[in-house]
Amino acid sequence: MQSHEGPPKPNEEGKLQERKRLIDLSRSVIPACDVSDLDSLEKIVKETCGVPGIGAYKVGLSLANPYGLIEVAKRVTAHTNLPIIYDHQKAGNDKPEMGPEFARGIRKSGVKAAILFPFSSPVTEEEWIKACQGEGLTVLVGGHMTHKKFLESEGGFIANLAPTRIYTIAAENGVRDFVVPGNKVEFVNAYRQLLERVLGLGNFTLYAPGFIKQGGDIAETGQVAGDNWHAIVGDAIYKAQDMKAVALQLTAQILKGK
Repeated sequence: MQSHEGPPKPNEEGKLQERKRLIDLSRSVIPACDVSDLDSLEKIVKETCGVPGIGAYKVGLSLANPYGLIEVAKRVTAHTNLPIIYDHQKAGNDKPEMGPEFARGIRKSGVKAAILFPFSSPVTEEEWIKACQGEGLTVLVGGHMTHKKFLESEGGFIANLAPTRIYTIAAENGVRDFVVPGNKVEFVNAYRQLLERVLGLGNFTLYAPGFIKQGGDIAETGQVAGDNWHAIVGDAIYKAQDMKAVALQLTAQILKGK
């Protein structure tokens, strides 16, 4: 199947055309709001949205399933204009025809970005990316998760080269935002180098979960993630007694790799 946009086209100086970024900051912390009720969601947003270096909020099934994404988005936007990223855990694996249904639902909620982890097939990956782009969504594509025994060489189900194929196909279809495993520094480095070869230096943004309880260190990952990257942090923030204080500590850490 042909790529949606084809390979990226450089301008006269050999650089990719300027793109609008989802997050204005080149580096930030994104709270992952994996809580089970709307009041807890609002508390996270109210306590952290004024912290310099908070770039967006990630919401997922724990809130969208019981309350609906429209209501979840309303609770966030009541307090901040920062972007909302929807993580379907893990979208992009159903048949290609379901992509437009998924994308339309997110667009109607007012959410501007969605994460796909398309493990099932290149056809599904391309069609779901195309559907989301057609609805005006920013697409973040992941190909490698943070938990143990993920790749086949580690005792997992996923072929060793699958993430490389997933990221390459996404880049060839106009995606410029990629989710990588922040607690596996060697892979963050490898995928950054891959994307630099495909897209060019500075023409993409990385997003990384896997910190604190999963063993990742924000400052260490920042040394290999490049200039444009965002750390996704969950319960280290929302389970803290003082969420603002923790957010301030984490946003300071993300600058250490510069």
